[in-house]
Amino acid sequence: MAIAGGNISLDSTEGMDKITQTEKVTSPYFSDGSTTLLAANITTSSLTDTNETYFFGISNSSTPTVEEFNVAFGSTRGFGSNDDANAIKAPTDAIYKQYASLLLAPTEVTGGFKISQKGSGGQLTSADTEIFILNSRRSNMKDRLNKGTWQISLTGSNSANDAGSTLLHLKDDSSTTSPTATPVGDRYNIVSCSSAGVIAAAATERNFGFFYPDMGIMVFSQKELSGSIPGTHANKNDVTALNTQTHFGFGTGEGVDANKKFALRFVNCLRTLGGSLKFRDEEDQVSAQYFCRVRSGHMNFSNNPTFVSGSLNELRQSTMKGNPNTFISSVQLYNDAGDMVAVGNLSTPLKKNFSSEATIKVKLTY
Repeated sequence: MAIAGGNISLDSTEGMDKITQTEKVTSPYFSDGSTTLLAANITTSSLTDTNETYFFGISNSSTPTVEEFNVAFGSTRGFGSNDDANAIKAPTDAIYKQYASLLLAPTEVTGGFKISQKGSGGQLTSADTEIFILNSRRSNMKDRLNKGTWQISLTGSNSANDAGSTLLHLKDDSSTTSPTATPVGDRYNIVSCSSAGVIAAAATERNFGFFYPDMGIMVFSQKELSGSIPGTHANKNDVTALNTQTHFGFGTGEGVDANKKFALRFVNCLRTLGGSLKFRDEEDQVSAQYFCRVRSGHMNFSNNPTFVSGSLNELRQSTMKGNPNTFISSVQLYNDAGDMVAVGNLSTPLKKNFSSEATIKVKLTY
């Protein structure tokens, strides 16, 4: 690395003329620049019928064309979708297997997501056969979703005539529990909490799902969600309609004869008064700081033609003879091939002559 103007070489060895630092920076997740998406502003994106077989998009009413999240429903038994009398793989079964293959270790894929099922010894024994998935938008989440700061509030009913009376707050347990290593990065549990974000019960007592911050994905146990917000059981096998009182809950049926749109049950519980999504993204910003050291004999002359005069290129100002003065206004960094890779402009030109030295720090963030 070199500085233009005097071809000053920099020692780019880490810790010499270069220091590299990585900093985690968080910012509001949603497209409108906010951290929270409230129930009144939650809507579903316009999707083709084919896409609605597999997932629904969640949008902000202020930016309806932008999907903030996708929500899907998966079932190892194909419940809630149409398998055309076993002629095709049921879409909800395909969704479950897709996320199992993506998120679980190869030896765990067949066993499925073991979120809520526990034996007498506290060990997970069998898989949750039905799951809800919340999938974030990569351009919103940057490098990952920020752990420990997000919260989901779900509202629904626990009986046929009790719409919107049950409120469930969920967050991850990163503040109290070490992560579980997976092929796609750290995994945390999803647990219940107060509206202020204080964990109500540890995952060892009740686990609602898994959170994969590097993937921006949350997998929820349908069994645990319906245990808190079942909705109207008498209609659990109906096709879900958007934002209707009948389906304020996570109770689902067992049919495989039609697309029941069970994923909308998650959306409905977000759209009810009290529901919300609160998220921040996280990005790794790498900054390289170059210390450009201008010694007493450097940068005391200029290539500007007005600096000299006459055929002998003598200094135009006689007062500069013996100790010319220049002003450094910018620093250009070049790689070993001679290509300019960065320019740093000084806020105020820096006076330089033979009796002075300077160290200029250039910071590149990417």
